[in-house]
Amino acid sequence: MPGPVIAVTMGDPSGIGPEIVVKALAHADVYAMCRPVVIGDAVRLAEAAEIVGQSPTIHVIDKPADAVGKVGTIDCIDLKAVPPGHPFGQMLAASGEAAYRYIAKAAELCRTGETDAICTAPLNKEALHAAGHKFPGHTELLAHLTGTPEVSMMLVGPKLRVIHVTTHLGLVDAVAKIEPGLVERVIARGRATLVAAGMANPRIGVCAINPHAGENGLFGHGEEEAKVIPAIEACRARGWAVEGPLPGDTLFFRAYRGDFDLVVAMYHDQGHIPIKVMGLEAGVNITVGLPVIRTSVDHGTAFDIAGRGIADEGSMIEALRQAAELAVRR
Repeated sequence: MPGPVIAVTMGDPSGIGPEIVVKALAHADVYAMCRPVVIGDAVRLAEAAEIVGQSPTIHVIDKPADAVGKVGTIDCIDLKAVPPGHPFGQMLAASGEAAYRYIAKAAELCRTGETDAICTAPLNKEALHAAGHKFPGHTELLAHLTGTPEVSMMLVGPKLRVIHVTTHLGLVDAVAKIEPGLVERVIARGRATLVAAGMANPRIGVCAINPHAGENGLFGHGEEEAKVIPAIEACRARGWAVEGPLPGDTLFFRAYRGDFDLVVAMYHDQGHIPIKVMGLEAGVNITVGLPVIRTSVDHGTAFDIAGRGIADEGSMIEALRQAAELAVRR
């Protein structure tokens, strides 16, 4: 029986997205778990294939139902967003516009039911902004495209899952934004995702904002008491296994050894650093709260190596696997 249809966006065409897409789709096991359809540029995929030393058939299609779905053939909905010979390794507004068009088309295909999930290669935020699309990243862009008022970023590694209360904000702004209702909603979204994945009662550890969880008022200005603890108490009142607020420097160690199924991080770097230390090739970004399934690689456009054929496709393969599994469970 054919697997779920995954819309694979090519990402910023000046970055490593085209290369890692081509490399990932050369793996036969990808086609055993899903039917990938690339939303991008056929010429760019052919250029990337030559760079990485491969020669797949680039099969241009009008709609996902026309996909062949077999290794050696890359099914592509060709948006013709960039010309042949478009530069690699540069921040360009044209590349930001192309990346926007790819993700907008993927969101449309998911909304109409023509695809079952979205898996994204990386875009460049500066290029996106230069093209006039003022979104901090994929997460916020997809929320806008799907009319979703609030979503969360979850990072998944081999032994660690992290969901973020805030993401693309400066640290001072992030702390100001945190409030009990937001923390409770993020915990609920993370828990619902794990329950849908088969965990009956996930164990959730919630990070503190301040070092040592405030040390009973010695550090900070009572943020744990005002912003975090009320949310934890509300979640416990529902019968959920939620613990915290806990110091981040010990919570991630405990989660890694298996004490928790999910960590709730308060801000971007608090959650990203532990996941990325474990290896960029293993991490996956999942947008939680959308009406569509979206997974992504957990790395950037890597302009410094784009066009050289050396980018690792491991995170893309793992993101495809996660998208397929989530789609099957839904």
